[in-house]
Amino acid sequence: QVQLVESGGGLVQPGGSLRLSCVASGFFFSGSAMSWYRQAPGKQRVLVAGISRDGRVQNYADSVKGRFTISRDNTRNTVYLQMNTLKPEDTAVYHCVVPQLATWGQGTQVTVSS
Repeated sequence: QVQLVESGGGLVQPGGSLRLSCVASGFFFSGSAMSWYRQAPGKQRVLVAGISRDGRVQNYADSVKGRFTISRDNTRNTVYLQMNTLKPEDTAVYHCVVPQLATWGQGTQVTVSS
């Protein structure tokens, strides 16, 4: 059974930082590309960042380039999203995704507000 458990969300002031984690189980993690998506209230889910199986290749949405960093630890079956210089428009539920399995985690709420 595939499981993705996200954590690390919360309330942060503009300009602050958060680090999201996603612990995966039930599939061949090191053989799978991973992604983070987000969904803001009333909006569609959008891709935030993706990372290749070995972690060497990353891609980012233009809106987060230079501020967010995706990484992974295949020894811990975990993917991370380091988010710096957060803006109010980053407020959303962030989901960990296994694209090739079309599987989503339950999400973690990130709220950026003063």
